[in-house]
Amino acid sequence: MVEEIVLAEPRGFCAGVVRAIDAVEQALRTYGPPIYVRRQIVHNPFVVADLESKGAIFVEEVGDTPVRGRMIFSAHGVPPEAREAADGRKIEVVDATCPLVTKVHAEAIRYARAGKSIVLVGHEGHDEVVGTMGEAPDKIALVGSVEEANNANVGENPDEVAVITQTTLSVDDTAEILETLRTRFPRMKTPARSDICFATQNRQDAVKELAAKVDFVLVLGAENSSNSQRLREVAGAVGRPAYLIPSVGSIDESWFVGIKRVGITSGASTPESLVDEVLQ
Repeated sequence: MVEEIVLAEPRGFCAGVVRAIDAVEQALRTYGPPIYVRRQIVHNPFVVADLESKGAIFVEEVGDTPVRGRMIFSAHGVPPEAREAADGRKIEVVDATCPLVTKVHAEAIRYARAGKSIVLVGHEGHDEVVGTMGEAPDKIALVGSVEEANNANVGENPDEVAVITQTTLSVDDTAEILETLRTRFPRMKTPARSDICFATQNRQDAVKELAAKVDFVLVLGAENSSNSQRLREVAGAVGRPAYLIPSVGSIDESWFVGIKRVGITSGASTPESLVDEVLQ
């Protein structure tokens, strides 16, 4: 029987997610529906469904938006061709890209202009990675593991390499990849400050401490949420069973057999209302 539930702090919405959701809601209040949004504004289906109920329309690409319509770019950022397509269709754009993602884009542009070969540490296909790689597609090599870091092709001059990272990665895993890259490229340029955002790091630190005190951990978040997946992995690395669930309906009661202390955390795009439902 569960005797104690321990909540991680911090958990849930980060500042970039709040900013992005507010951008959609403010646009709906100001202009009225429809407001088009390129991709999921944040990676959580409950947030998306709530905004759809208010008049937001989520589309895959800019071309799915009417000429002279209004569109919001998601928190994960977009490649330059999306901005160009919006200009070509005379679309009024509200850019809800997280400022910390914008920082990584700026680093990619700066390194490319300086003639560097760029290594981007991240997960292939993630919206943030697609947007960042679009800034300098011919100069960026994507790596997602130590093995890939060992095999990355960065051109002919190993002294002209720079590295940037996706903002929502595992702090521990990224450190190992970066150490591998530094061994290969001792003169590798790195940003002045880590690209992994403070909200990601703080939540991973909290769940690491939480997992050491409980019998297992529930992580509230969507399957396509990178930061939620990393929270599950961090808890598992401590040696505790950890389950990523989108909502209370995914809980399996068999998980609680012989369990006394349960830890709960949530990803940076997960509404606190979902945590409340799980608590109940």
